[in-house]
Amino acid sequence: MSGENGPGAGDPLEGPARGRRRLRSWLTTHSVARQVFLLQLLLVVLLAAAAVVALVVQARRDTMADARHRTVAAAQTFAHAPGLVRALQDDFPTVELQPLAEGARKAAGIDALIVYELDGITLTHSDPTQLGKHVIGPYAEAAAGRPFTRTFQGALGLSVVSAAPVRDAGGDVVAIVSAAVTVEKVQDSLDQQLPVFLGSATGALALAALGTGLVSRRLRRQTHGLGPTEMTRMYEHHDAVLHAVREGVLITGREGRLLLANDEARRLLDLPADAEGRRVTDLGLDPALAALLASDRIATDEVHLAADRLLALNKRVTLPPGGQHGSVVTLRDTTELRSLSGRAEVARERLTLLYDAGVRIGTTLDVVRTAEELAEVASAGFADVVTVELLDPVLSGGEPAGASTELRRTAIAGLTEDHPLYPSGELIRFVSGSPVDVSVTEGRSVVENDLASSTGWRAQDEERARRVLRHGIHALAVVPLRARGVVLGVANFWRSGASPPYSDEDLSFAEELTNRAAVSIDNARRYTREHAMAVTLQRSLMPRSLPGDEALDVASRYLPAEAGVGGDWFDVIPLPGARVALVVGDVVGHGLHAAATMGRLRIAVHNFSALDLSADELIRRLDELVTLLDVQDASSEEWEETITGATCLCVLYDSVSGEVSVATAGHLPPVVVRPDGSADFLAPPVSPPLGLGAGMPVETVRTTLPEGSRLVLYTDGLLEDRTRDPDESLDALRRALAGPDRTPEETCDAAIDTMLPTGAGDDVALLVARVRRMDPDRVAVWDVPRDPAAVGPVRNACARKLAEWGLDDISFGSELILSELITNAVRYGLEPIQVRLLYGTSLVCEVSDGSSTAPYIRRASDTDEGGRGLFLVAQYAEKWGTRYSPRGKTIWAAQATAPGAGPDLDHLGEDDILGQWDDVEL
Repeated sequence: MSGENGPGAGDPLEGPARGRRRLRSWLTTHSVARQVFLLQLLLVVLLAAAAVVALVVQARRDTMADARHRTVAAAQTFAHAPGLVRALQDDFPTVELQPLAEGARKAAGIDALIVYELDGITLTHSDPTQLGKHVIGPYAEAAAGRPFTRTFQGALGLSVVSAAPVRDAGGDVVAIVSAAVTVEKVQDSLDQQLPVFLGSATGALALAALGTGLVSRRLRRQTHGLGPTEMTRMYEHHDAVLHAVREGVLITGREGRLLLANDEARRLLDLPADAEGRRVTDLGLDPALAALLASDRIATDEVHLAADRLLALNKRVTLPPGGQHGSVVTLRDTTELRSLSGRAEVARERLTLLYDAGVRIGTTLDVVRTAEELAEVASAGFADVVTVELLDPVLSGGEPAGASTELRRTAIAGLTEDHPLYPSGELIRFVSGSPVDVSVTEGRSVVENDLASSTGWRAQDEERARRVLRHGIHALAVVPLRARGVVLGVANFWRSGASPPYSDEDLSFAEELTNRAAVSIDNARRYTREHAMAVTLQRSLMPRSLPGDEALDVASRYLPAEAGVGGDWFDVIPLPGARVALVVGDVVGHGLHAAATMGRLRIAVHNFSALDLSADELIRRLDELVTLLDVQDASSEEWEETITGATCLCVLYDSVSGEVSVATAGHLPPVVVRPDGSADFLAPPVSPPLGLGAGMPVETVRTTLPEGSRLVLYTDGLLEDRTRDPDESLDALRRALAGPDRTPEETCDAAIDTMLPTGAGDDVALLVARVRRMDPDRVAVWDVPRDPAAVGPVRNACARKLAEWGLDDISFGSELILSELITNAVRYGLEPIQVRLLYGTSLVCEVSDGSSTAPYIRRASDTDEGGRGLFLVAQYAEKWGTRYSPRGKTIWAAQATAPGAGPDLDHLGEDDILGQWDDVEL
C-alpha cells in the first residue's frame, strides 16, 4: 500500500514531469560548469547551423557553377564532335545525330542535349516528340557565333542551359548545340554530404560535453564550489579593489613575495610596474615598512613613512588555498588627516588653555597676582615667555588717566632668573615707534615675527636687544589689555628657539586670552580701589592707638578677611573713677558698608560712654539706636543695608575695686585668664543681637578679678574652622589661652597661632587686657553726714591728703571743687553722702549721695544771689560729670596733676569768675 501511494506510483505522468523538472533545475542551476556547458552547447549548435547554412549556400553556388560547367562542356564538346558537320549535311541528320546526342547527354549527366538548325528546327531532343519542332528561345547569340549560358525557371524547376555554335570548315555557323540541366539534379550530391557533416557536429558536441565536465570539475576545485553569482560578485569586488577603492591593498605570499597590489597601493608606495612576483624587500620601500610586510606580525593602524606620506597600515595573516601562508595589508594615506588632526589638536589645546585661563585667572582679586596668573597660563601652552606691563595707577586701583607709554613690568613667566628682559617691578618708558608704544597709543595688537629686523623694538635698548636675540627669542606679539574701552597695559608674548612665528590664528587666540584677563585685571583694580577706600575708612574709624591707663595693660590684633575689609571692631574707652570700658563688636558683611556701620556703632558707643552709663544700659541704648537707624535707613531708597544683626560685648572694669561687669548683645563671651593660669568664660546671660532686643532688659554679670588677670575679648572670626564644632573651637581657644603667665602681646600671638595657623578666612578682632589694681594709698574715702557743719572738716581732711600726695599746686582748686560739691550734696542730696579722692594720672574728686538729681550749668541773672559754684568747678576741672548707680549718683571732677596744669587764677577777672552762671538742682 505504501508503495502504491509513494511518489510516482499513482500517476503515469509523474515520471516525465519529474524529468522535466529535473532538466529545468539542471538548466537553471547557478553552477559555473553547467553554464559553461550550456554556452558550449549553444556555440556548437550555432557553429553547426552556420556550417550548414554555409554549406547550403556554397553548395548552391557550386551547383550553379557545376551546372554551367556541365552544360557548356557538353554543348561545346558535342558542337565540335567529328562528323557532326557531315551529319548535318545529310538529308536526314536526325537519324544519325539522335543516338549520338542521347549518348553524349547520358555521359555528361545532363537533362537535354538539343541540336537545332539556325531557323530553330529541332534535330535532336531528349523527348522524341519534340523532334522537328521549332524551338523558341534565345539562340540568336549562338547563331551569331557566340556561345552563352542562361538560367531559367522551367517546368522541371530551376535549370541552366548553355548553347554553342557549330561551324563548318569555312567557319560559318551551320547549327546550334544546346545543353540543359536542372539544379536539383546537380544538388543530389550535397544531400549525400549532410549526414557526414551532422555526424561530425554530434561528435564535436560530445567532445565539448566531455571537456565541459573536466573543466567543471577543475573549476569546482579551484572556485570552492562558487556559483556564477558569487563569482560575478567576487570579480566585481576584485575589480573595485584593484581600480576603484581609495585604500591600498597588498597581498603577499610565500617568501614575502608580492602577489597583488591595487592601483592605490601602487600610487601610495610608488611601486614599479613589475612589482608583482618580487620580494617586498626588493621594492625600494622603507626598511621598517618592508620588514613588516615580509614578516608574519599582525599590525593595527600602525603609522609608517613612505616618501613624504604617512600611511596607516593594517596587516592580517591568511591561509590561502594550497596551504601557503600569506598576508593581506591595507594602506590608508593619513598625511592630510594628520595635518587636520594636528590643527584640531591645536584647537583643542587652545580651548583647554582658554578654559584653564577662565579657571586660573582672577582668583584673588589682586592686580599683581592676576597679571602673574595670565603670564603663567599663557607660558604653559602658547608662548615661551610672557611678560605683563601695567600702568602705575592700575596697580594702586586708580583709573588710567590716558594712554601712556610708561608702564611697570608686573609679571614675567617662562624664563630663568638670569634672563635678559627687564625684571619684574621695573618702570619702563617705551620709546616712540616700539611695538608696545604702537599697541598702547593705537589700542591694537602688534606682531613682530622677526625681532632681529625690527628697528622699533631694537631702538628701545640696543644692548638689551642683542642679549635677547642671543637668548634665542625671535618673535613678539604685543596685545593691549583693554577693559571698558580703557587700556590698562599690555601683554607681551615672546617665542624662542624652534617655536614657529605667530599666525593670524595665534594672534586671535592671544587677543581672546588677553581680553579675558583684562576683565579680571580690571575687576581686581576696581576691587583694590574699593578695598583701599574701605581700609582707609576703617583705619579712620578704628582706634589709632590704645590709650595708656594705670588700670590696664592692653594689646590688640586686627586681621582683615581675605575677601576684604569687614565690620569687626574693638575699643578701649577710659572712664572717670579709674574705670575703663572694653568693647568689641561684629557687623554683618564686608566692604564699605560694614566699615561705615562699624564706625557708626563705635561713635555711638563713645557717646554713650561719655554719659558714664553702665554696661547693660549702654547695650540697651545701643540696641534702641540700631533699631531707630534701620527704620530711618529703610525709608531711603539709596540705602538698602541694615545694621540689625550686629553683635557687641561691653566690659567695664573698676581698678579700685577690681570689679568687672559684662553685658552682651549676641556676642561671644570673654575669656578670663587668672594669674594661676586657669582660664574660663565669663558668660553673661544670653541676649539677642543689636536691633532684635525688642525692649527686653539686658542682664549683666559681675565679678571681681585678682590683679594680673587677663581679659580676652574676640570676634567669631577667631573661631572659624569648618572642621570643628563651635563648642570645640571655644574649648580650643580656652586651652590656648590657659597656662603660664604671658604678656598681652604674647597672649595675642598664642591665640592667633593656635586658632588661625593658615590665616583668617573672616576678619578677626582680638583684644587682651591685663588688669591692675589702683594702689590703696592713692585712694581716700570719707563719709559725710548731712550737716552743713560737716563740710569744713571734710574739706580740711581732703586738703591734708592732697598735701600728703604732694599736690599743693592744685589744692586750692581741689578744695574749692570739693567745697562746692559737698555743699550741694548736703543741701540737695540724700544720705548716704561720701567723698572719694583718686590719685592716678589725674586727681579725681567724687561726691556721692542717694539722690538721682544732678546739677547743670545755667545762665544766672544779675539779681540772683545764688553762688556760681558749678561754674567754678568747670573752671578748675579738666572735665566733670555725673554717673548714676542703683544707690544714687556720683558727681566727679578730674584735675590735671602736672605742674602748671591748673587754671591761671592771676589772669581771671572778676567778671570771668562771677559770670552769669549758677547751678541748681533738678
